[in-house]
Amino acid sequence: MGRVTERRKVIRIRDGAVSSRPDTLVAEEPLEIRLDGRPLAITMRTPGDDFALAAGFLVSEGVLAAAADLRNIVYCAGATSDGGNTYNVVDVRTAPGVVLPDITLERNVYTTSSCGLCGKASLDAVRTTARWPIADEPAVRLTPGLLASLPDRLRAAQRVFDRTGGLHAAALFTEDGELLDIREDVGRHNAVDKLVGRALQNGALPLSRTVLLVSGRASFELAQKAVMAGIPVLAAVSAPSSLAVDLAAETGLTLVGFLRGGSMNVYAGADRIVLGADSAQD
Repeated sequence: MGRVTERRKVIRIRDGAVSSRPDTLVAEEPLEIRLDGRPLAITMRTPGDDFALAAGFLVSEGVLAAAADLRNIVYCAGATSDGGNTYNVVDVRTAPGVVLPDITLERNVYTTSSCGLCGKASLDAVRTTARWPIADEPAVRLTPGLLASLPDRLRAAQRVFDRTGGLHAAALFTEDGELLDIREDVGRHNAVDKLVGRALQNGALPLSRTVLLVSGRASFELAQKAVMAGIPVLAAVSAPSSLAVDLAAETGLTLVGFLRGGSMNVYAGADRIVLGADSAQD
């Protein structure tokens, strides 16, 4: 949509010197997600990949699991009083036979860019039964050296961050460290939804034998999104929450936090990490 960044005038103060100049900021706008015509949720996001974001959101909600579940996604005209199209409202139309959970239909929440779970009635409501139990997947084996190399690869691929410094990123890697996809957004959960939604549209779910790397912390919601997409390994450059660790332990998710340089903490699923003399960088 061409609205990923915006320019604003700022006053710069550097070592006592004052100047005026334009600054590039990451755009943030609301996106209303409708499901078969019914308002479902509003999230604050960076415009772009909106259809993938909506599809990925519905994967994590347990509504969609395959491209065949999705009839189409459209921007809604008439979103303003004069009938214009703001490109801030999308309607996800599901295929016949897709079951719509009651909790999803009754949700109608406002989701901030920093907390995708606001409005959830309880933690039980988001512990959705996974379609692809990751604990049953063939074991992915990763060396600490390979994991340590991923943040630099993620950072090198962040194009918008270089201009704004204000975006989170999420990336999918193969178990051999190959970068499959990367998405940026003002919200961590949106970046992951965009990744998962693209995978759904491409018929690539479940994302078994992949690693999800996020640029910030690992929240319960991000762990849930990984599990719902069939991703066996979630790594974060910052800390996980206690609930994220609990969910990882319950579901068999490998959860790595504080992935910086050659250091990392493995909070759950350590059986997928190759430890010992053979764990050097590949």
